[in-house]
Amino acid sequence: MATLRIQLNDKAIVRLPAPDKGRYIVRDTDLKGFFLLVGIKKKTFMIQGDLREQGKRASTLRLAIGDTTELSTRAARAIAKEYLVQISRGLHPKSNERVAKASTIADLKADEATGEDLKSAGITLREAWKRYRLAMERKNRSERTIESYRDHVERVFEDWLDTPLIQLGEDPAQVATKHDAISEKNGPYIANGSMRTFRAIYNHARKTNRDLPADNPVDSVDWNHEKRRNSGMGLADLKAWFVEAAKLDNPIRREFHLFTLLSASRPAALKEARLVHLDLKRRVLHIPRPKGGADRAFDIPLSRQMISCLMRVIRFGRYIHPLEARDWLFPADSADGHLVEQKEDREVLSKWGNELRQTYRTVATPAGVSELDARMLMNHSVPGVNSGYITRHKLLEDHLRTQQQAISNIVFSAIGDALTNQSEVRDWLGHGAARRHIIRAEEEAQKRVSKNTASRRGKVA
Repeated sequence: MATLRIQLNDKAIVRLPAPDKGRYIVRDTDLKGFFLLVGIKKKTFMIQGDLREQGKRASTLRLAIGDTTELSTRAARAIAKEYLVQISRGLHPKSNERVAKASTIADLKADEATGEDLKSAGITLREAWKRYRLAMERKNRSERTIESYRDHVERVFEDWLDTPLIQLGEDPAQVATKHDAISEKNGPYIANGSMRTFRAIYNHARKTNRDLPADNPVDSVDWNHEKRRNSGMGLADLKAWFVEAAKLDNPIRREFHLFTLLSASRPAALKEARLVHLDLKRRVLHIPRPKGGADRAFDIPLSRQMISCLMRVIRFGRYIHPLEARDWLFPADSADGHLVEQKEDREVLSKWGNELRQTYRTVATPAGVSELDARMLMNHSVPGVNSGYITRHKLLEDHLRTQQQAISNIVFSAIGDALTNQSEVRDWLGHGAARRHIIRAEEEAQKRVSKNTASRRGKVA
């Protein structure tokens, strides 16, 4: 039904028919910004006005005053005037979060106002997010995924937290404008990602709030083009990368990057790997909470090179961080006890993190690994109906491990003569390199101890 314009009064409101579905708006001809929202079950007095900052419109506010069973039209209009005056002065009527509500008698009297919270036009974004977060936790979604959603809601949509979803649902242009603003301020990827978050929260909220418009307001967004990042390496690039990695001062970080390359594990999951997750008898590393939560837990089959990498990092960890190394596979001097930041200076190490995952997927093809096997090794979802009948753990013990070994072999074959011509690479991956590294570290530590002892004796003398 189209928007109506009449002089709102009690008699006229009683005669307004309920819609067969949805809602329609009846605007007051006497007071601009004052209108009635007519739904199937109730009729709600509303106001709408532009909140301005420095003469420019900052946002459009649409607030509920109360329904017709609680307020007379005269009382609602008086409140509406007060709210609209506050908005015109750049003030949010609900900034104090408690607004007096007029009584239901015809004559509005100041001493009859109650101290109850203003009845909203429905669930707010803050409330919808709280419910959606609980649903995500019940579905065992990973903490990293939940944190990503929380960041979008509480940081990007901070100014919308107490806005009723119905206001955004009925004004999709406001959502499209917000997407444009986020694109300009935070970039196209953040803008698209935050709007996907909002779309999911809105759809979930509508399951229990049928007053929300059926059309998701995010449908009004003109999405930014997202070019797939193609920052992985080919076989020809790996030799230079190994030389760069070999020069890293921290041997634990060096092995972390190498294992990321050989396993295609997401860095966030790998950083939290524990010693108890390593099963050398089965030659697997268990990842209990990857992206997607515990339901996506899987085992990474280990090649010979991957096992050597883990043996080195365990030895380094026991020497450098003996306390943390009792629990964590990649220990560090951090509050959590494990590596928490994998980023490196690009001038020191040109590729790290998800770029190594892309490299893994790239070199899998010349290694003769099929797309299906590569996706399973990377714990990606496998498309197609028949894939539902594939039992991953049955393939793990033999077939997938063979494929993993093929990928590791081709990666290490790319090192070429650097293993003999580059001293840093030879000291890292050559025979007995780990033992020599630890011996040198012990010697350097002993020199520091001797120097400090001599310095203290000099001061005493």
